[in-house]
Amino acid sequence: MTSARGIAVDGAANRLRFLALTNGRPFWDLAQAVPPLRRRLNASLIDHAVREMPPRPEPLSTMAGYTSWASLTDRTYSGRHLPPHTATGDGRPTPERAAELFTRGDAMIPCPRSTVLFAYFAQWFTDGFLRGDVNIPRDPRKNSSNHHIDLNQLYGLRPDATAALRAFDGGLLKSQLIDGGEFPPHLCENGKIKPEFAPLSVIRFDELTDAQRDTLFATGSDRGNIQIGFTMLTVLFLREHNRVARQLAEAHPRWDDERLFQTARNILIVLLIKLVVEEYINHITPYHFRFTLDPRLTTLLARAPWHRENWASVEFNLVYRWHGLIPSRLSVGGRELPMADTLVGGALIPGPGLGRLFEDASRQRAGRIGLFNTDPLLREVDAASIADSRALDLAPYNSYREHCRFPRVRRFEHVSGDRRVSGALRELYRGVDDLDLYVGLFAEEPGSPDAILPPLLTKIIAIDAFSQALTNPLLAPRVFNAATFSPTGMRIIATTRTLSDVVRRNVPEDPRPRFVSMTRAVVPGAAASRPGTTRGARR
Repeated sequence: MTSARGIAVDGAANRLRFLALTNGRPFWDLAQAVPPLRRRLNASLIDHAVREMPPRPEPLSTMAGYTSWASLTDRTYSGRHLPPHTATGDGRPTPERAAELFTRGDAMIPCPRSTVLFAYFAQWFTDGFLRGDVNIPRDPRKNSSNHHIDLNQLYGLRPDATAALRAFDGGLLKSQLIDGGEFPPHLCENGKIKPEFAPLSVIRFDELTDAQRDTLFATGSDRGNIQIGFTMLTVLFLREHNRVARQLAEAHPRWDDERLFQTARNILIVLLIKLVVEEYINHITPYHFRFTLDPRLTTLLARAPWHRENWASVEFNLVYRWHGLIPSRLSVGGRELPMADTLVGGALIPGPGLGRLFEDASRQRAGRIGLFNTDPLLREVDAASIADSRALDLAPYNSYREHCRFPRVRRFEHVSGDRRVSGALRELYRGVDDLDLYVGLFAEEPGSPDAILPPLLTKIIAIDAFSQALTNPLLAPRVFNAATFSPTGMRIIATTRTLSDVVRRNVPEDPRPRFVSMTRAVVPGAAASRPGTTRGARR
């Protein structure tokens, strides 16, 4: 296959930057070995990545095709990077026909580097702030997000939900022990939500049987029980919150419940952002430079023009439909289960235990993000995504390439050198300028065989992810310090670098070493020597 990626297609600046960051490893290793230089490079590369698109505030939102005070301030409507675009003629297939481009055949196309844990984390993390309208009928213009990375998966979106989840004792969240492991309380009894959890909700609750409802955990997110991976991560962070609260109570015996809870919450939110930057984003990028989060970063970025109030865009929501990552069968406690059997799967966790399930997800290879690789069970989601993009009059793929400083492509072969992909696009679309953004994002060929995401998708992710994460108020120079987090909290943040670190200290029911990683193990059986291997529980 002849690659579509090159200077002629992607532009000299884009291609040379990619090649510089993915080659010359000795230089990058040397630069990162000098702390002052590493900090400057870290801030500069992040700033440059975000500046590839005009900064917030966007002049438009999904409220209207013109700017008004309401459209600049009402964040119940999603932001949008480009003005509405009215398609002319019949150069596009129906959303249902276009969705067929995503459907997986007999075998999954594997991802070169990712594990299923990466897929689990991506869904769980992004569902915290990329939240569509929850009303029926759903309005694709609206969202139910507060636009912050704030761990509402654990704490809830509203104060009444947070109160329902708190124990109001020692800063702890409510929990129960099952088979020696700590879990959230069950939400329902005899198919009814318990009165103490009245502020909580569950999506598609009416579709569940009473027996299924009684397996649900009480979580901050209405999606908290949607799939086993989502529930695993919520359980893990509940354990970490309570572990941190107990450490704070020991270090500060005069603190009351409120201060213990709020400080633990602050610590957990920044822990999540650190994992996003130092493990998740570093896994996505095939670069030799490793991005880091430290208390000095936001000081170095304080004058960046993009340092504005968070407002998730509709495009950012669309780019995170990474359904190709999920295998059709998932490894759960030594069994291979159809994906459908892991939905509403919290009851599957206590038996094998949290540590075993994190290792199962880390040992299983994820699928590749792209066309022809989504399980048929999720076909309707792709069709709905394309339909939503058209209902919102999103500009086509080529317009977003231009907006993100890529040259416009002139032929389908410029999208992908894979003849199956370019041929399928040519069959369905009149011309490359008619290509839907959603389809083009995933049809585009990655920049190298080891890259997880194609260039345009990578750029939009970097722009929105960094500008959403690093503008969090807890990272502000006058806030990110021991006065906010306590010396204990600052040590916890400083010594946590991977999800494996969090798992390691929160599986007392099964403290054996476990391989926990978003990146595949290079050598089978060598997990114990890798940074992602757990070393036993620590309290």
